[in-house]
Amino acid sequence: MQDRNFDDIAEKFARNIYGTTKGHIRQAVVWRDLQGLLARLPPRPLYILDAGGGEGRMACQLAALGHRVLLCDLSAGMIERARQAALEHNVMDNMQFVQGAAQDIAPHLERPADLILLHAVLEWVSEPRALLQGLYDCLAPGGALSLMFYNKHGLVMRNMILGNIEFVAAGMPKRKKRSLMPDHPCDPEQVFGWLAGMGMTLSGKSGVRVFHDYLQNKQQQQDDFPALLAMEQLYCRQEPFISMGRYIHVMAHKPSLKDEL
Repeated sequence: MQDRNFDDIAEKFARNIYGTTKGHIRQAVVWRDLQGLLARLPPRPLYILDAGGGEGRMACQLAALGHRVLLCDLSAGMIERARQAALEHNVMDNMQFVQGAAQDIAPHLERPADLILLHAVLEWVSEPRALLQGLYDCLAPGGALSLMFYNKHGLVMRNMILGNIEFVAAGMPKRKKRSLMPDHPCDPEQVFGWLAGMGMTLSGKSGVRVFHDYLQNKQQQQDDFPALLAMEQLYCRQEPFISMGRYIHVMAHKPSLKDEL
């Protein structure tokens, strides 16, 4: 199995994800989480790796705060979009770009990262556990991982609501090569187990789009967006809603050298 490269659908990805209400909710929920995560890290300019960073929206926001961000992506199209975003936000001095797989990023790092972002990547790679271990090795002692992954349980729920019983019973096989449905939806408990096995501790979890995708009247996603976003932010950090999110965002911490003594 090969990891997914979005060169063939970069425009579709940008239009259908970033430019939609679901993209706006994802950005809002994860950014609020990140603000809390940054408060737990040293109060200085951080060295951040955005692994599989796509268009670089989150990376640009972090660079604008004065942090040094290395963004890598397998797609040349995404790297070009991220460069343009950095220029538009006047943060090029705090940004570095590498076209390549997140699994191969270690030689490009100036030093171990204080914070690593891995957002909507894990579900597209053929060996997700190995990717997490490789990034763990790139993380400085006491550093943090911001991990957002596509929730297999949310996919089951969405398809059952739509009445796609046979599709769920068949294991939800991917239907189109160019589809934005991820290749390898993640089982949350398995992912949490991998992180625990590496010795990482969790400081928070959020469900991303715990209501949006389940609305029967899709027009409400547009017409009632402010109210919908408020409800997403109200419920996304509590169960059972975390486990119903189409994505789950988890914040995990590597032991410090002091903790290991």
